[in-house]
This record gives sequence, C-alpha cells and structure tokens, in this order.
Amino acid sequence: MKRVWTIKYALAAGIMALPTTAFAEAVKISYLTHWAPETVALLEEAAKEYAKTNPDVSVTVRAVPFGDLLTTLRSQGGGADGATIAGIYDLWLPELARDKLVAPAPDAIATEVKGAWPAGVVSAASVGGTLYGIPNEIDVYALNYNKALFAEAGISGPPKTWDEFKDTAAKLTKKDAGQQGFGMINSWAAGVVHPFSSLLVSNGGDLVTGGKPMLDSKAAGETFQLYDDLIKAGSSDPAMATADANTTGPFLDNFVSGKTAMIIMANWWESALKTGMGDKFSNIATAPIPVGPSGDKPRSISYSWMTVINAGAGEAEQKAAWDFLAWLNGAKSGPNGSSAMANILMSMGILPSRTSDVDAFKDKLGSEFLSGYVSVLADAKPFPVVLGGQEFSESLQQTIEALQYGQVTAKDAQTNAQTDAVSILERAAK
Repeated sequence: MKRVWTIKYALAAGIMALPTTAFAEAVKISYLTHWAPETVALLEEAAKEYAKTNPDVSVTVRAVPFGDLLTTLRSQGGGADGATIAGIYDLWLPELARDKLVAPAPDAIATEVKGAWPAGVVSAASVGGTLYGIPNEIDVYALNYNKALFAEAGISGPPKTWDEFKDTAAKLTKKDAGQQGFGMINSWAAGVVHPFSSLLVSNGGDLVTGGKPMLDSKAAGETFQLYDDLIKAGSSDPAMATADANTTGPFLDNFVSGKTAMIIMANWWESALKTGMGDKFSNIATAPIPVGPSGDKPRSISYSWMTVINAGAGEAEQKAAWDFLAWLNGAKSGPNGSSAMANILMSMGILPSRTSDVDAFKDKLGSEFLSGYVSVLADAKPFPVVLGGQEFSESLQQTIEALQYGQVTAKDAQTNAQTDAVSILERAAK
C-alpha cells in the first residue's frame, strides 16, 4: 500500500535531557493516568528501565477512569500530596494553568520540545506562549466501515459526499436484523462532539474562531440537519450508541458484532477493535470523512494529550519528574530511535506526535488501518483549546444528544448550541 505522508517533519536529533541530575536523597514521584491496566504495565516497565540509571528516583503509577481524571486533578488542587505527573487532555490546560495547578516547563525542556514537535502540537501544549508540559499523543478521526457488510449490500466503496453518505447508510440499515447504517455516540462528551465536529469541518465550518463560537453558521446548520436526516431515516439508532471513554460500551459492541456498518472514530481505538474482533478485524477499513455541501475537502478534528507537572510538588519532586519525562519522551528510551512513550502509545494504536517517533514507526503507521488517519493529519483542524472548553464541549454534547433522541429540531439544536456556547465562553473569559 502506498503510504501517504502529508506532514513534513523536521529531523529531531539527540535525546531530550536536562543537565546531569543528582539527588541528595531518594525521591518518590507519582504518575496519574487514565490508561488501561495493560498500558499501565508498560509505563511501569519504562519506569523500571529509567531506575537502572536513576536509582534514587522511584516512580509509581496510578490509573483512574477517564471520566474521573480531571476531577481527580482538581480535587487534589495541585497540592504536595497530589500526583507529581499527570497525563491530560490539552483542552483542560488553559484552566489548569490559570489556576496555577501545573508548572511551566523548564527552559531546557521547552527548547527541546519546540525543536522536536510540530508547531501546532506545541501550541496546544502552551498557554500565552508558555509551554506547560511535554506533548505525547495526537488523535484524528476517520470513517471506519465494515467491508463485509458493504460487499453484502453491493456497495463498492466508502461514501465521499454527504449525499452518498446518507444513501449508503440507508442501504446498510436492516431494522429487522437490528443493523444500523451509521453509528452515532451518546453519553460521552468527546465521543459525541468530535465526530460531529469532524463532519462540520468537512463541511467548511468551524466550532470556534478567534474565541467566538461559530455554531450559527450555514455549515453548522447543515451539520445539525445531517444528524436529523440520519435519525429520521432510521439509519442511526441512538439506543445502540451508548459509550464511554474506557470501554466504548454498546457503541463498540455493535460495531464489533457487525450490527453497525459505519462509524466516525479516532485512531486510538484500534487496540479495542482488534481485541473485540479478532480475525474479523481485517473486515474494517478507514476512509476520509465525507465532504459536506459547503466543504471543499475531507477534514477531521484533531486533539492531543500531554504530560504536566504538579505545581504544588516539592522542588526535588518537580526536578525528578521533569527528568523522568525528558527520558520517557526522549529519542533513545525506546526501540529503533523512538521514545519509550511512543512505544507505549503505538501499543494502543495511538499516533505519537514527536517527529522522530513518527519516522521510527513509519512502517506501522503505514498499516491499512492507521494510514487512513495519517493521511488526514495535514488538513485536520485542532479542537479549540480555550477557557471554558470542557464546559463548551459538554453543553454541545447535550444538544446533540437531544437532537438524536428527537427532543429538538435541527434548527432549534443549532440555536440552542450557539446561545449556550456564547454564554459559556464569554463567562470563562472574564
């Protein structure tokens, strides 16, 4: 398969490292994440490897469900008893930085990150030009579809436009057999909002521009109407859509079992698909997001994650934490010129964001499943990282779910979404 590499990565030389670190006494640091047990085990193995050359530093890992991650960070309040290191969704950064819960990166770290990561990823990990951590994963969205169900329905390939999308979804819907053409998500903010947003940007629209919500645009109105059309046609059943960030619930189960023909989902769930489908994973293919009537090309929403340091941790703990993260994300801690962090991410089918990691894993990133995601990176639009972003996302989730369940019309959903977004972002900016 031809590999499409649409982002030009600069070569990143050397290992990220702080000056030689020595500690007067043993230092204990902790790492808070939302990863599954098998991934936590990989992080713990990396920490053991680090300890071979840094015996005075011990790293313990704690995992909480994704839905509890931000609450845990806030409840600990950046205090000395909180986790030293935490993996966070970049959307949360502006408020965590405003509340002084996370520490700015040291100059040596900031210099290395700015030279070894794409500018857009660095920007998402910064507030007011100040870098607050080390980026790790980047996620984009693509259309996932079941080739076996397509062949059974006599459909030769994935839809490229919204008209084809609606027609294909209708042909793949078999109500008597409990099969839906397109699976939406509910009960999970990012899971609801990101696919909708990917369709929006593929229709030439935006969520937020210059800090102002743009949900009153023509492109947004057409996107709300697309959801309404799919629901009213019976091509998408909200009863089959319940999901969460840890198990993806019935949403995943229905796709795995062949009861859902198409979904829009992020690259990170490759591992869950492989586990659930076994040999039938070969039936799954990826394609760009269908283009709407006001769009010019397929696009996706992108979002990224980063690791941050607790601003309330002691000086020795902060120093040790930055040193560990420098090693974990450095170009010599993993196999074949990759970082240990990238190796952990790739175990989950997650795209690493460090430029040298992308090069180190180019063969795996060129697989039939992941290449479809890599190919859309250049045209992806970052999910807006703004004050109030999480509340904005949750509010839009509720509006989209109301539309899914027929509680509002497409027009009312658009009006409500814009009104709520204006109020949330204006209040957060004060």
